[in-house]
Amino acid sequence: MDSSSPIRINKYLSEIGFCSRRAADKLIEEGRVKINGKVPEMGTKVMPGDVVTVDNKPTQEPSDDFIYIAFNKPIGIVCTTDQYRERDNIIDFINHPKRIFPIGRLDKPSEGLIFLTNDGDIVNKILRARNHHEKEYIVTVNRPINSEFIQKMSKGIPILDTVTRACDVELVDRYTFKIILTQGLNRQIRRMCEYLDYRVTKLKRVRIMNIHLDVPIGQWRNLSAEEIAEIQSMVSDSAKAID
Repeated sequence: MDSSSPIRINKYLSEIGFCSRRAADKLIEEGRVKINGKVPEMGTKVMPGDVVTVDNKPTQEPSDDFIYIAFNKPIGIVCTTDQYRERDNIIDFINHPKRIFPIGRLDKPSEGLIFLTNDGDIVNKILRARNHHEKEYIVTVNRPINSEFIQKMSKGIPILDTVTRACDVELVDRYTFKIILTQGLNRQIRRMCEYLDYRVTKLKRVRIMNIHLDVPIGQWRNLSAEEIAEIQSMVSDSAKAID
């Protein structure tokens, strides 16, 4: 971040690796962020030399290299950085020595792969919907799957005032299918299944972009330099958001 230029408070918190921009917006709305001791408005810009605090604790730009983690999230863990309100939050569960936050989310009853980092810039690039980055899931439902279900799921389902993008859906066994999404609507797979009168009984994310789930449940690993370079290449066309 260019410390000589003013920058919007939500983008500032994202780029110093404090949290994602979306999480920053929530902190600002809740009045937990202050600039020089005063609660800012949403569009307020941080000027060089300003002191920014969250919950009255100063924020600091990370002095070390960025951290990129692949975590196998267990069922019951919530993908939030709010350690005050959510006892089963992902941050306390991992207990990393550095401040990190999740890229995107997995529902509490879901499990599998999720990234965590302190690189706010890559968070915004990966989450930008137009990038169409692949996420692969293995899903079990409550009753036998037929060919009509596979066909309709793959062509798109009307949920949340839109129609889901066409996607790859493949039968695994009588009750289980694999699906590869390129968007991330709220509870998307569960809502798609519910529309067709199916109920998800197990949902596991096994891949994000070029990273496959390869650690035991509840454990994490650092991404390799080669993996990070490939991710950076995949998001290289993603223009930075305008201030």
